[in-house]
Amino acid sequence: MTEDILEELQRYVGFSDGDGEALRELHPIACAHFERIADVFYRRILEHPGAREALEGGESRVGHLKVTLQDWMGSLLLGPWDAAWFERRCRIGRVHVRIHLPQHYMFGAMNLLRQELTAVLEESLRGDPARAARLGRALGKILDLELAIMLHTYREDLLAQSARSERLATFGQLVGSIGHELRNPLGVIETSLFILKGRPAAKEDARVVKHLDRIGEQVEVANHIVTSLLDMIRSSPLVRAPLRLAQVWASALEAVTPPAHVRVREEGLEALPPLEGDAVQMRQVFVNLLQNAVQALGEREGEVWLTADVPEAGARRVRLVLEDSGPGLDPAIRARVFEPLMTTKARGLGLGLALVRRILERHGGGIAYAPAEAGAGPGGARFVMELPLTLEPS
Repeated sequence: MTEDILEELQRYVGFSDGDGEALRELHPIACAHFERIADVFYRRILEHPGAREALEGGESRVGHLKVTLQDWMGSLLLGPWDAAWFERRCRIGRVHVRIHLPQHYMFGAMNLLRQELTAVLEESLRGDPARAARLGRALGKILDLELAIMLHTYREDLLAQSARSERLATFGQLVGSIGHELRNPLGVIETSLFILKGRPAAKEDARVVKHLDRIGEQVEVANHIVTSLLDMIRSSPLVRAPLRLAQVWASALEAVTPPAHVRVREEGLEALPPLEGDAVQMRQVFVNLLQNAVQALGEREGEVWLTADVPEAGARRVRLVLEDSGPGLDPAIRARVFEPLMTTKARGLGLGLALVRRILERHGGGIAYAPAEAGAGPGGARFVMELPLTLEPS
């Protein structure tokens, strides 16, 4: 599939082996200017608040990002422009999607690189216009190809969102129908159970009392399932108010009450500025993630760790990472972990993470499963969340 898309894009822009040779010919001319171009590139980003906000890791990471951009320009001109290169470029595009980088900033950045590299080419080959034109055509094609790949990743995300919305709509219709149909018989069982428990004969037989209590417990379980399903499809309006995530987290801890063998830590929450959002729904996000982490640890000792990246001045988003020292998620299900009814537990409906994503997206944020590098972090499941400091107008 990857090779098919790459070949189609290469044919569409007319990228040939000759263009590849021309780009390699251009590399020794341009590489001496990579450091200066990277400086210009990130200086321009820092001049624009919207683009600066999208810098992953903030301004403190600019030095590292400049080196990464120089490597990117090197592979732009040296290739090979194969399936592995295509996948690396797609990963860059998916990062842009994940950090909600507006497409116009991506276009502007590519245009800046085009201008700078073209200026180097024209200045260096001023005395050989034919060669400059040949290398310039190849440069234009590869930059168009880069831009097409970036747009491909945005289209991937758009199609995924559309498919997810369709699944949720179908799921919602089914759940709404089943949920309301189940409420009536469950209500009848509860009423009948109440009457039976009030009978003197029932109170005198310990076995009858035991079984009636068991029926009552299972009715509660069934009601909880129905409520969870209906909560998943409801779109109750957000209660917009300033909230402190540290307080919301503390409230979630009280609700979950992790066992003694699970150590829970947090870092950076107190330093976060107030966010605008719905405290009740954000509490549900933390409760669901905490419950999953505690259940993943089971009876063994472990830890759950929530960290917050304190936003730099002018930033409009915050980043939270929740990870545990459990077994992590099977790679086979990671792509589907936020889908409704997707679960690896013996018991459970698989609605917790779906609801978490729904709440965060309604707040203008998002969540992704992002396993830590080997040897970094506790080594279990790792979820990365992003939230805006203020909500968009509804």
